[in-house]
Amino acid sequence: MPKTTRASPPIQVRDSEIHGRGVFATRDLPAGATVGHYAGRRYLEDELGEADWDSALTYLFGLSDGSVIDGSDGGNATRHLNHACEPNCEATEYHDRAGRLKLRITTLRAIAAGDELLLDYALVIDDSDDPSDYACSCGTPRCRGTLVASGIA
Repeated sequence: MPKTTRASPPIQVRDSEIHGRGVFATRDLPAGATVGHYAGRRYLEDELGEADWDSALTYLFGLSDGSVIDGSDGGNATRHLNHACEPNCEATEYHDRAGRLKLRITTLRAIAAGDELLLDYALVIDDSDDPSDYACSCGTPRCRGTLVASGIA
């Protein structure tokens, strides 16, 4: 019987110059490639007040239905994607066969092996919050200085 080989994952987590740990391409990836799905415990909108968040380090991803995925609880490597004001990846929502809302991470352009994969976090904050409290360290030429969504800061 022939042996089947599994392709190595397209990403790996390692130290990042931007912040803590980051996600890096293990091989060249074309534009539009799926690099993973954001995973973790799902909190429905009415459960959010009951959650015990770690305010020092969060891996939370809000979805359009009001639910939140907590990547620190049952998550995977995609929770380590760092922010950049000029990202090379995006997160897109889709519904699986069972109709559940999911989050796919795809490349926006071709990525070279070894490059860090980056999302624009586009945080939405309360009016009482100061965008400078969410400082960005991406270092891109068009860095807006904050993780907060463009137009809000």
